Amino acid sequence: MATATHAKLRSLPIGTGESGKRVESDSMGPIEVPGEHYWGAQTERSLIHFSIGDDHMPKAVYHAYGYVKKAAAMVNAEAARLEGDLAEAIIAAADEVIAGELDSEFPLYVWQTGSGTQSNMNVNEVIGNRASQLLGGKLGSKHPVHPNDHVNMGQSSNDTFPTAMHIATLFAVREHTLPRLDELIDAIWKKAEQWVEVVKIGRTHLQDAVPLTVGQEWSGWATQLRDARARLEQSLTGLHELAAGGTAVGTGLNAPGGFGEQIAAKLAELTGLPLKTAPNKFAAQGSLDAMVAASAGLRGVAVSLMKIANDIRWLASGPRAGLHELKIPANEPGSSIMPGKVNPTQEEAMVMVCLQVIGEDSIVAAAGAQGNFELNAMRPIIINNVLHSARILSDDCEKLRRFSIEGTELDDEKVNSYVGRSLMLVTALSPHIGYDRASAIAHKADDEGTTLREAALALGVSAGDFDRIVDPKAMVGSPRRDLGLAGEAVR
Repeated sequence: MATATHAKLRSLPIGTGESGKRVESDSMGPIEVPGEHYWGAQTERSLIHFSIGDDHMPKAVYHAYGYVKKAAAMVNAEAARLEGDLAEAIIAAADEVIAGELDSEFPLYVWQTGSGTQSNMNVNEVIGNRASQLLGGKLGSKHPVHPNDHVNMGQSSNDTFPTAMHIATLFAVREHTLPRLDELIDAIWKKAEQWVEVVKIGRTHLQDAVPLTVGQEWSGWATQLRDARARLEQSLTGLHELAAGGTAVGTGLNAPGGFGEQIAAKLAELTGLPLKTAPNKFAAQGSLDAMVAASAGLRGVAVSLMKIANDIRWLASGPRAGLHELKIPANEPGSSIMPGKVNPTQEEAMVMVCLQVIGEDSIVAAAGAQGNFELNAMRPIIINNVLHSARILSDDCEKLRRFSIEGTELDDEKVNSYVGRSLMLVTALSPHIGYDRASAIAHKADDEGTTLREAALALGVSAGDFDRIVDPKAMVGSPRRDLGLAGEAVR
């Protein structure tokens, strides 16, 4: 709906040009609002009653709301329910919201009405005042554009807020979390390919186990993350269904017939997302199950990332009194008292991020169970937690990749020494001499501090048999095949 009028409206600079206070009103009566801002009475009341902590409603919610208000105005104008000039002004103001040009006009806190009504009215008031200004009207007059009658036409907070939640979450995960996760997976997989033939000792229960290759170990991490990523992407499908059109309780009261289908189609066109109207608005508005599922998808990624980050911390421990198979980049001094100390700080940050995401998901799950009848009134805390989880996972995937994974190297001497000293290589002897005899060899070597070979020879295994059977390279299977690489050689 880009017209010459729309372009002209968009050229008018943002700013009220006012100072001091002006009086706006709502159903509760008049109230003073800051003259330099576009918000109105309901926003101001929310600031008075709900200025709790420093947790502000994420701007991504308002950007998503800009799409909702723009789509609604377009649908209403196309059906001649909204006059063309009013629609043009609303669309122009909504575009400014989408672009973040009016971010300073959305000051509300997460801790507000559980339906999100205050944030919806914040958007309605800002767009209404800005649109009226664009048409030459006076701020606070609700003329020619009224926040409820025009900006909120055919809508309710109860159907638009969950719609904005879905759009904001889809954008956050699809445009940020998934791409950064993909880059991290690729970096880990490249290391797996680089070290596909390097034999190392395996560990189970934090104890020595039979060997594998470094590449096989890293391929396990990459595949674990790929699987978690696939589950996250699958969890987003429920967000494609929108509550818009259900209005207050899901019946669509005060919305014209077909409005849900029409606004969903328009939103799909505007956002490029595969959006559609929810087939049952009572479920869409009475529950937040789709958001709970998306949060669980993020939690699944966090679980995988924590395992990997902790593995790296263990494998990089040292440098002289730990495992130190991995040499991770030294990004900054690690101690204020111990000179030269370097810590696995990127991995520690990732563990903390993952703990935060897991905790936030627990809150989302609990809040998702708090729906009563035709509304779940825990929406603000859910969208805040989900967007925060998506953001910190995205950011830390990038930081872990850039400042740790890509620069990590092997301590070949340590890797080789652990393989050479391992008692669990005796496992290869077990099919040939029996479990009990093999166990006796391992215990003898451990008790006496000798090599496995020395203990085996002392208990009657020939040198030829030991050297032929106890070959670490022959014990790792087919690492190149495991990674889908050509050839079977292992150095």
